[in-house]
Amino acid sequence: MDYFFSEEQLMIRDLARQIADEKVLPVRAELDENEKFPWDIVRTLAQSDFFGIYIPEEYGGMGLGGFELTLAIEELSRACLGVSTTYAANALGTYPLMLYGSEEQKKKFLPDIAAGKRLVAFGLTEASAGSDAAGVQTTATLDGNEYILNGTKQWITNGGEAEIYTIIAMTDRNKGPRGASAFVVEKDTPGFSFGKKENKLGIRASVTRELVFDNCRIPKENLIGRQGMGFIVAMKTLDKSRTGVGAQGVGVAQGAFEAATAYAKERHQFGAPVISFQAVQHMLADMATEIEAARALVYAVTKYIDNDAKDVSKESAMAKLFATDVAMKVTVDAVQVMGGSGYMKEYPVEKMMRDAKILQIYEGTNQIQRNVIGQALIKETAKKK
Repeated sequence: MDYFFSEEQLMIRDLARQIADEKVLPVRAELDENEKFPWDIVRTLAQSDFFGIYIPEEYGGMGLGGFELTLAIEELSRACLGVSTTYAANALGTYPLMLYGSEEQKKKFLPDIAAGKRLVAFGLTEASAGSDAAGVQTTATLDGNEYILNGTKQWITNGGEAEIYTIIAMTDRNKGPRGASAFVVEKDTPGFSFGKKENKLGIRASVTRELVFDNCRIPKENLIGRQGMGFIVAMKTLDKSRTGVGAQGVGVAQGAFEAATAYAKERHQFGAPVISFQAVQHMLADMATEIEAARALVYAVTKYIDNDAKDVSKESAMAKLFATDVAMKVTVDAVQVMGGSGYMKEYPVEKMMRDAKILQIYEGTNQIQRNVIGQALIKETAKKK
């Protein structure tokens, strides 16, 4: 479909596709097999100004929005979800600073982020605080002009590779969710270290590590927003970023669909290409339809968010939920269309299927997304009475 992109949007999409085809596709199998962090691709993205797409011009960015970021994420995901996760997680970690950072914090951190000089990570998840973000156990205790951080963050994308971390920690346990605060912590801060690199089913090019805080002292000025705003910072950040996860779903589904269609044209059985069989045609037809529906929803919600809509939790959750469920179904079906070949590492769809599963889990499981949507519907119904 033609979404009537502007010239600038077409440039971003086409350049992202070029980088995906020329830089990512030739090495994606190696990155996956060896769990290799894609520093060469990160540098290419930085040289192409991709890290500054959504950052305001006054801080060195391009001054565009989430929609343009979504286009880049989708194209990178079409080639490799591990690479796109590395890229998208940088935005996830940056949003707290963009949304709630002080002018001093923005001037200090955003220019280097926009230039791709320093990667960012977002530290929310813990062993007892995943979908239940209010269960954070990491603490930040004010001591004079410093906060002292203690605790461990789990499964943090870009952990150890990033140089800037936005962290959610409890400043007052007695207040529950209202006792959480957000902070920015730099990599080489004493008392801040990293756990082992996790060995994952998919997105193996993306690095996932623990963040360990052991009496880690940071300046009082590293508080993002006000004390007690951490839960709001986290939720508003996820509202902004979940369409990016939806775009990942669209991208990996598109890549799997293209691979399955090409194979179905080449593979012959019973004297004919398998794409001529109605059973295969119907599978491909469903895949194509679902991808277009997911893409339309992700694009619409991202534009809605970019237009400064006030409460976007329901719509953001819908985009993430639908597009990532589509990604899982399409990648599984792509393996099925390709049969035994689809199961082999020689072909890309087995990797796409492994990669796609995480999309239904991170940044809030799809069951949690349904909770978010359901609660929003209850509120909407109550308002109409």
